[in-house]
Amino acid sequence: MEHPLQAWRDTLDELGVIGLVRTPVQAAEAEPPAPSRSPSVRPTPARPVPAPAPAAKPPKAYVPPTDAQGCPPVEVVAATSTLSELQAAIQGCLACPLGPGRLKFVFGEGNPKARLLFVGEGPGRDEDLQGRPFVGKAGELLDKMIGAIGLKREEVYIANVVKCRPPDNRTPTPEEAHACLGYLRRQIELIGPSVIVTLGATPLRELVGVAEGITRVRGQWKRVNIGGRDIPVMPTFHPAYVLRQYTQDVRRAVWEDLKAAKEWADKAAGA
Repeated sequence: MEHPLQAWRDTLDELGVIGLVRTPVQAAEAEPPAPSRSPSVRPTPARPVPAPAPAAKPPKAYVPPTDAQGCPPVEVVAATSTLSELQAAIQGCLACPLGPGRLKFVFGEGNPKARLLFVGEGPGRDEDLQGRPFVGKAGELLDKMIGAIGLKREEVYIANVVKCRPPDNRTPTPEEAHACLGYLRRQIELIGPSVIVTLGATPLRELVGVAEGITRVRGQWKRVNIGGRDIPVMPTFHPAYVLRQYTQDVRRAVWEDLKAAKEWADKAAGA
């Protein structure tokens, strides 16, 4: 039997309106629910990776000047005939990195014909300010040490291996000591001392060439050849060390060293 609506459908088809009847649209499939996130858990943001630190540039090597004032020639130093001439020739020296950082050039002072010459390491803060060697606390003690052997500061000569203060009073480097060593040797030639007393390890190592520790060799006679002369050298403690180690044993050791140096100088003077 024909469906009761078939006739109606055929009629609409003939009228060309069947296309106006929409075919039922199936309901869109429901989207799956989004996964729920726990409100207490949050994604951790990615941390930016720090850029690598730039490599430290090596310090520039010091380049000394080439003029005669900033870097006095060896022949100019050798041609000086007095201490004042030598000081005038070298007081503008910039041959090593210590020169540009100094306040004052510490040449040395004392009797230009002293029989006893004391050689220290280098100027400290007070010496750099005043331009004189051994004027701080260590200098006060050195004056007492000199007085203990019956001499005055003005009767001896006092100098250092380097003429400019090392930063923070550190030990001069071998390069710095080498730059100044020719000046010290010329000073010694012009003074002509009978005995040299080295104060601490640095002058013993740089001037005499003895690298052993000062505690092992103090009180033992050494020699250095300067200007064709063999000069006796008495190594002893630096006054700064004595201040730090102010014991009876240390003070007695220095006293014995200076007494021996004075006796040798007196003997040489009477010969």
